[in-house]
Amino acid sequence: MSNSDIHTSLVIMAAGIGSRFGQGIKQLTSFGPSGEIIMDYSIYDAIHAGFDRVVFVIRKDLEQDFREVIGKRIERVVDTAYVFQEKNDLPAGFTCPPERKKPWGTGQAILACKGVVREPFCVINADDYYGKKAFSLIHDWLADPANQKETASLHQICMAGFILENTLSENGGVTRGVCSVDESGTLTGIRETKNITRCEGGCKAPDEDGVIRSLDPKSLASMNMWGFGEEFLNVLQDRFVSFLKRKTGTADETKAEFLLPVIVDDMLKSGQARVTVLPTDDRWFGVTYQEDIDSVKQSFLALTQDGVYPAALWN
Repeated sequence: MSNSDIHTSLVIMAAGIGSRFGQGIKQLTSFGPSGEIIMDYSIYDAIHAGFDRVVFVIRKDLEQDFREVIGKRIERVVDTAYVFQEKNDLPAGFTCPPERKKPWGTGQAILACKGVVREPFCVINADDYYGKKAFSLIHDWLADPANQKETASLHQICMAGFILENTLSENGGVTRGVCSVDESGTLTGIRETKNITRCEGGCKAPDEDGVIRSLDPKSLASMNMWGFGEEFLNVLQDRFVSFLKRKTGTADETKAEFLLPVIVDDMLKSGQARVTVLPTDDRWFGVTYQEDIDSVKQSFLALTQDGVYPAALWN
């Protein structure tokens, strides 16, 4: 089987509420010179990298706005599907506590794709700009038949590794999966680290005890840009059931999240996965805070003026 025979999908997680951003649906905010939203650029880069399908993970109440703002134009250029992440969409035998406000995290978002995604796929956040290089790296990895030889006991996964200092906001702390990588480029651990901020000489974050620690600004970080085989969806299904069993009836039940970095890290520790890290030096930017809007707009304008993108992506 040649690389061209392997279909690949881009799965975009866009169901998050984005509480820190303030009012409005940040995934549908215009940033580009012709009204493009961040997802437009990701989809444009993914198509040019070779992805031939886009799957949007959204909330049902966003569907009409989503189709109007981006879905209709994307449907004209690439095969498009929609799946829905809802807090009440749980396996048989489980019910959502009435006090819970949000869905169950990025793991549940991807699990919503089961039955719709039947090929290797790349996962991204809707409100992050990743740059062109990462899409090409992940597509080519997914399209290599050697990387799709999965077994029930060992899953082949890849992730884009961004330089930590290239992923920080100027307007407040961010959460990143800080990675440990061996000499062969294989992920050995990933630590979900909250409230990372810039400081003189690099960056810093509080540890579990609240003590501020320096972080290596050149270390690699996960931006939730992953490459998985279809079989990973079965892993998620089994692990979500186990997760819910652990959380049901606990004080954590109303806010606990089933998160991709935590799932992958646990698979690493249990020997269930091998994760290839694909480093990229592209600069991330995105909207974590309302104050990020102007800088993101200026960044897209600069990329357009430099010829990285056309003035109107879909003309």
